[in-house]
Amino acid sequence: MALSKRVARSRIGRAALIWLYARFASLVFATTRWRIHGRDDAEALIRAGQPFICAFWHGRLMLAPHGWPKGTPIHVMISRHRDGENIVRATRHLGVVPIRGSRTRGGVAAGRAALRVLKGGGYVAISPDGPRGPRMRAQPEIIALARLSGAPIVPITFGVSRRAVANSWDRFVIALPFGRGVYVWGPPLHVAADADESARERARVILEERLNALTAEADRMVGVEPIEPAGDTARTRERHAGAAPAAARQ
Repeated sequence: MALSKRVARSRIGRAALIWLYARFASLVFATTRWRIHGRDDAEALIRAGQPFICAFWHGRLMLAPHGWPKGTPIHVMISRHRDGENIVRATRHLGVVPIRGSRTRGGVAAGRAALRVLKGGGYVAISPDGPRGPRMRAQPEIIALARLSGAPIVPITFGVSRRAVANSWDRFVIALPFGRGVYVWGPPLHVAADADESARERARVILEERLNALTAEADRMVGVEPIEPAGDTARTRERHAGAAPAAARQ
């Protein structure tokens, strides 16, 4: 194993990388000129004490916690993989409370923990395409959580004018300092407690299309090329281009 990899995987090396990542993300957020669109619905739910599930794509994880309203605790479902542990440590200073687990590792326990948070009036954030994809394709677990908890799903995304895009399954967006940025929130999506399989699938498709449209619109608002979902088609891209949610066009 190369020396650099051994250092990165050591306890001291991971701690250093986590510290650098957290400081870099904070620097980017502080030096970016931000606009926020469509957050009124989410803030109204918070004022009313209404719990909800915040949904964002895995590739937009870097600055997603920074877009959450300050002073409001949020529980984030994060993988038990080592990368998940790094994220937990890097976001603690933002008031993020981890729920460890994903649909591939510890999913049942994590789902129960998330349900308890929501039933207790708290807020939970989930990447519905994580931890392994397909990219920007919603998996059904988030719909099941919304149905069981009675909490709506509120999508959120961000776009930045200065970025690097990783060659990873999720096309992870690495935001860079001194650019322009936008957070875009969508309207709440409710899933009825008695929703049958067909209704749950419709809700999953609506969430996926809504979050993809928001993400494409956020990228266009800052003048960068939208990142396509895995397996996307020309017809889907045309729909995203012509059907941006009203919240994103404000």
